[in-house]
Amino acid sequence: MATILVTGAGGFAARYVAAALRSRGHRVVGLAHSDADDSVRASFEALETVDLRDLGGVQRAIAVLLPDAVVHLAAISHVAYSNASEIYQTNVIGTHNLLQALADVGPIAGPTAIVSSANVYGNRQGGALHEALTPRPQSDYAISKLAGEFIGDVFASRVRNFIVRPFNYTGIGQSRSFLIPKIVYHAQQGARQIELGNVNVARDFSDVRFFAESLARLMELDLDGERVNICSGRAYSISSVLDLVARLSGIRLEVATNPSLVRENEVERLWGDDTKLQSLIGLVEGPSLEETLRWMLGSRVS
Repeated sequence: MATILVTGAGGFAARYVAAALRSRGHRVVGLAHSDADDSVRASFEALETVDLRDLGGVQRAIAVLLPDAVVHLAAISHVAYSNASEIYQTNVIGTHNLLQALADVGPIAGPTAIVSSANVYGNRQGGALHEALTPRPQSDYAISKLAGEFIGDVFASRVRNFIVRPFNYTGIGQSRSFLIPKIVYHAQQGARQIELGNVNVARDFSDVRFFAESLARLMELDLDGERVNICSGRAYSISSVLDLVARLSGIRLEVATNPSLVRENEVERLWGDDTKLQSLIGLVEGPSLEETLRWMLGSRVS
């Protein structure tokens, strides 16, 4: 059993990752940016509150929690977030401070998983995106995530780490600023219309529980410097998501196209190549998109 630290403990994915790690026999502790509520605290055996931009605070928290390995989830995670300064301070300086603290307090025995993003691949011409592609980030968010990967490389001799690049994952608890929770919420409310961008594009959507299980399995491998996609390996169009929600909920949402949500030169179909992931951890049978949507539609509206 290892003690694994999860940063971003108050965020959407953290409790699912913690549950997946616990199910594999690990002790899970957390770092949260602000005071956590009881539901968050229940997911961790110990929890420290710290701003990752505060190096001294991070060092003190690491010294208290003494992890064997780390899953670094903490980040500003929305591509359209408008404050570039906050994106870089949190995603770049925060990652640097975490690795600096691990190097100073450690060394720790196990790996640090730096959770990056498939957005580092940029706006490709379509098709499956694999880890050997040269990154072409097209937003402050994507640039910050790629910078976090390079920081991992800088610290590699002192903090063993690897990079995961998740594609779109969703589930109960995700903010309605993301596409699928927005669609689900409108259906739950019995709405008849929704503002969206181009519904003909197709993207790689998977369940947050699949992401968590895949990451938990990767944490048990001797990975060092690897880049690994976490993805379904399939592309789903936004229109097909709307059709599934209509069939499951009985609510057919009329789409009002909002020009501000339509990106210039948007690629029609993008999905992740999961070959490397499966070669490392085997096939993970995650919920289908229909099962995920059924689960989300059945949740209490908040």
